[in-house]
Amino acid sequence: MNRDRAVGLGLLVGSVAVAVVYTWLTLLTEYWKVMLQLTAVVAVVGVCAIVGWIGYTLATTPPPKPIEEIEREIEEELRKLEQESRSAEQAQGSPRT
Repeated sequence: MNRDRAVGLGLLVGSVAVAVVYTWLTLLTEYWKVMLQLTAVVAVVGVCAIVGWIGYTLATTPPPKPIEEIEREIEEELRKLEQESRSAEQAQGSPRT
């Protein structure tokens, strides 16, 4: 738990520091135009990376089985289990008679 709190505190301090430096560079220096351009580029590239990852995932993931095929497989398994239970009952019942 202490490690989690330390990580959380580090993230909090880091984010506040980045926000302060970003605000200072954007509003109080002559680098404001570069900072806004850099921000726009990072935002667009980030969104494009996320969309690209989603596209890659959709393109490489095999399609799911149709529900009819899944139902058929379940029915076959149920039939096998019923046959096994019947044969087990017959095997247990035959020595008694």
